[in-house]
Amino acid sequence: MFSGPKLDITPQLVSRLITEQFPQWAHLPIKPVEPGGWDNRTFHLGESMSVRLPSAEGYAPQVEKEHRWLPHLAPHLPLPIPVPLAKGLPSADYSWPWSVYRWLEGETATLERIPNLEQFATDLGQFLSALQKIDSTDGPPPGQHSAFRGGPLTFYDFETRRAIDALEGEIDSQAATEVWDAALSSSWQGAPVWFHGDVAAGNLLTQNGKLSAAIDFGCAGVGDPACDLTIAWTLFSGESRDAFRAALPLETATWARGRGWALWKALITMEQHLERDPLRAAAARRVLNAVLEDSEHSE
Repeated sequence: MFSGPKLDITPQLVSRLITEQFPQWAHLPIKPVEPGGWDNRTFHLGESMSVRLPSAEGYAPQVEKEHRWLPHLAPHLPLPIPVPLAKGLPSADYSWPWSVYRWLEGETATLERIPNLEQFATDLGQFLSALQKIDSTDGPPPGQHSAFRGGPLTFYDFETRRAIDALEGEIDSQAATEVWDAALSSSWQGAPVWFHGDVAAGNLLTQNGKLSAAIDFGCAGVGDPACDLTIAWTLFSGESRDAFRAALPLETATWARGRGWALWKALITMEQHLERDPLRAAAARRVLNAVLEDSEHSE
């Protein structure tokens, strides 16, 4: 989304910010949350709060957006989402606004922590369906704040085709191009709906093996929900993918655009890490293969 330099955000910096702006919490311990995130750095504040700070200027507009819209979304959703408690201001040590949230219990979703993936997929589909039904009047349209998620895939057309060319010989370039062309052949025809913008396993929490919360709404907005479908190929497969699709009934063209979003991310990740990080490249290849195979079966 944003390629600028990332700021080194330390517990000491967070402690100074809390002490200066929210002295009532200055006595609470501050511990980094691992993994701490890319767009933002997150810290545990005491037992019941978290501090979330943008890591670069490009992510700073997300703070105001989350404080404005998360309280609007929360009452209509079947799962907990972050609750803003306080908004920090820029200081001499830190140049952008930042947030204090209520802490959400749970562990990051992984296949090992989910004994019933079909039920997890159903619950996630129902959550996203509820999100899409919330009144979107005056909601933020796609833009830099959302990495242009929720908007037309044409924004990433050049990048995607360049990656396909760069991976010639490594992937089925013709099949990838066909999936991409199919994704670009339609657009969202309905009224704009709410989208999360980054529905990934790392932004979903589990408790006792079940989906318990959704976090990180920094890329949220109103527009085309196809961008929220990528988890169908990054986490789900077979029966769990079918369950996700059944719980989130959308037209065939929207699923084609969803494959386009998953294809774009898999291609650029694979291209970037093919030589430097074989494990990440292999993970991206698995997603790419899942997208191509699913496209064949959907024709």
